[in-house]
Amino acid sequence: MAGKATGIGGVFLKFKDPDGMKKWYSDVLSLDANEYGILFTYQPREKKSFLQLGTFPDTSDYFGKIEQRCMINFHVDSMSALIEVLKEKGVKILGEPQVYDYGTFLHIEDPEGNKIELWEPVGDSFDDEKQNDVV
Repeated sequence: MAGKATGIGGVFLKFKDPDGMKKWYSDVLSLDANEYGILFTYQPREKKSFLQLGTFPDTSDYFGKIEQRCMINFHVDSMSALIEVLKEKGVKILGEPQVYDYGTFLHIEDPEGNKIELWEPVGDSFDDEKQNDVV
């Protein structure tokens, strides 16, 4: 069916020091920086992938500070290896990794105090039935 959104083309954040933050995201999380920010490339795979647009109440403290209006969740390939990198680079780690049947999560803060969620997914935990459930 034509005339519908097919995915997220970008996430845009304001920073006090955009160039410094672009460098931090590149150095700490090994993300590919370009002149516009950080570029993610995507190649469809046989295995289904998911990207969640989470809807939270404006009173939620899940993002950290109440004034933080959005939070990015990054997929990671090895939480334990990344934790070592984060520690080496002096990144503020918020709490301990949380393990669920669909993956391991950890929260960190960037240098401007934005809470970031890291997720090491496990298997095909979001199957067709679950993705159609509405809470």
